[in-house]
Formats: sequence, structure tokens, C-alpha cells
Amino acid sequence: MSLALENVTKKVGRETHLYDISLEFETGSRNVILGRTLAGKTSLLRLLAGLDKPTTGRLLVNGEDVTGKSVRKRSIAMVYQQFINYPSLTVYKNIASPLKIAGVKKGEIDRRVRKTAEMLHIEGMLDRLPTELSGGQQQRVAIARALIGDAELLLLDEPLVNLDYKLREELRVELHDIFEERKAIVVYTTTEPTEALMLGGNILVMDEGRILQTGSTPEVYHNPATTKVAEVFSDPPINFLNGTIQGGSVRMGRNIEIPLEDYMKPLSEGEYAFGVRSNHLFSSRNDKEDTEIPAKVELAEINGSETFIHADYDGFRLVVQESGIRPFRIGAEITIYVNPSSFFVYDEAGVLVASPSRVPLKTD
Repeated sequence: MSLALENVTKKVGRETHLYDISLEFETGSRNVILGRTLAGKTSLLRLLAGLDKPTTGRLLVNGEDVTGKSVRKRSIAMVYQQFINYPSLTVYKNIASPLKIAGVKKGEIDRRVRKTAEMLHIEGMLDRLPTELSGGQQQRVAIARALIGDAELLLLDEPLVNLDYKLREELRVELHDIFEERKAIVVYTTTEPTEALMLGGNILVMDEGRILQTGSTPEVYHNPATTKVAEVFSDPPINFLNGTIQGGSVRMGRNIEIPLEDYMKPLSEGEYAFGVRSNHLFSSRNDKEDTEIPAKVELAEINGSETFIHADYDGFRLVVQESGIRPFRIGAEITIYVNPSSFFVYDEAGVLVASPSRVPLKTD
């Protein structure tokens, strides 16, 4: 199966939700749509599902125009943010319902229900009603029902957003493995860069109804084409320092000067924005080549096993992501350390002109 959008726009009243989108998806591909709330992710998914019709443009399946064709005539399964199950049916019957509607024989239904339930670790709950399950278990049932029918197009609209952290982590790993085995086109929306990285495959970065960048997930992560892509594909959003390349070095703010890295040397002298992700900033020196940034703590935010240190340097707001619990007093003077090879460089138009690309991610 191939699926394509050709110059698709979507308007609701006077508001434009999607702007001139052209995309292609191939059988067996795993595609993550990453964007903030109101980026247009759900609007795009509803067009792919055939639940909405584009204002302009076409939707093609295997080269055939299916724009406006009833969703009942297409091989599609969808999972929503809010788990949707039949409350009066057991878990077994909920999962089996697509096969029963399709007229699959009873023995085959039983085999596939039990196999799918085992895959999602709900095999011991088949005789229960959905109301007897936790939220995470109910979402597993909804996902199982979507998976069981072997639909050619599987759409998942932030399916883990309402689950607690531990359940999200478990299901992300399980879904990654499940998607690897399927021949369907999988399209998965999320607001979380970490989730996008974990699922891998291809990525589409969206903002305000527009596709900003597409490509393999690792490639886009390591080479965000614009400052906006870098912001969306970083959590917390990427830090930016304005600087000037002059005389073989970079000057940032009042008192920071770093030598030009090899990947920056082809750049002409002038003004640039230097972006660095929070997990490449440190509150202690890791390397003798690290550059020091004097800053003042504005907030130390402890989040589970990590601490996010919000600090100010010469009017630039910086966030340092550190593993472990690191208490810092508000107003305290600290030194932030960064390796010069960690910076993305953007021109005055916000376009990527130099990337470290091969800088390893900081891990716990």
C-alpha cells in the first residue's frame, strides 16, 4: 500500500488548520508526527483516516484518488488519546469486534485475540469488563483492537498521553517492537521528542499547520533545519546564544570567546545564533576543552531523577538538564560548562548552516 497527500489544505471557517501539505507513506513505514499542541497533528491524522475531507488537494491510495471516500471502504484502524472501548463487552469481545464484523471464523478469531492480548500483556484480563481495568489496561485493550485487524493503515493520535510515566515507558518499548513486525503504514502523533526518538523510523516535524522538516528521526534530530525545528525537537526547548564569528573565534554575550570548531570554519564572519540542547550543558566540568558560562540560578526544577536548572547569562535564558537531584538556591552564582563542539549554528534567517552531527548524547 502507498498513501500520498497532494497539496492538501484544510480550513475550518476562516481558520486554516493545514497549509499545502504534500507527503508520501510506504507500506511497512513507521512515521512519527511531532509537534506541539495545535500544530495540526490531529487534523492531519483525520484526513489520512478519511474522517475529514481536505478543503483543497487530494488523498491517493495506491495511486487512486480516495478523497472523500467513506472510511468504511478503506483498511484503517485508529487509536485516540482517550481510550474508547465498548463498556458492556468483555475485553475479549472488545478486541474481537473488528474480526467479528469482518466475518472471520470463530477459531481464527480466538487465536488472534489471544495472540494479540499476550503481545500487550492483557491475556489474563480477557473475561473482565473495561470498567474493571486501570486506565493503562484499557488503553492496551483499545490498541489491541486496532492491531488485531491487520489494517493497512494504523493511526495513533497521542495514545499514551493520558497514562502515567511508568506505563508510558512500558508501552513505548512494546509499541516499538510491535510496529517493527507490522507491514502496515504506521502514523503516530506525539508532542514529546523523547517518544519520537524512542519510536524511531521517519519523522514529520509540524508547527501551526505546516510541515517544517521530514526525514529519518535520527537525521532530523541531529540536523534540525531551522531554529523552530530545533525548538520543537528538543525537550526542554533548545538554548540559543547570539554570537559573532570574527577572527577565527566566536564571541557570545559579554565575555565568552571560543575557538572555531572545524565544522564552523567554512562559515563567513558575521552574526549567528548558536543553539545547544540542555543535555549538553553541565554544572560541572567534564572536559578540559569545556567553555565556562557564568550565570545566575533562576529556578532549580526537580523532575523525577533529573534536575532542570534555569539560569540567566547576560539576558539569555539557559536550561541545564542534569541527572540526579541537584538543589540550587535561587539567585546563586554558578558556572555552566559546555563543549564548543555541541553548538548548532543558524544564520540570521534561522536556517541551519553548521551542525556538530556526531556529538554523542549525554546519557545517565
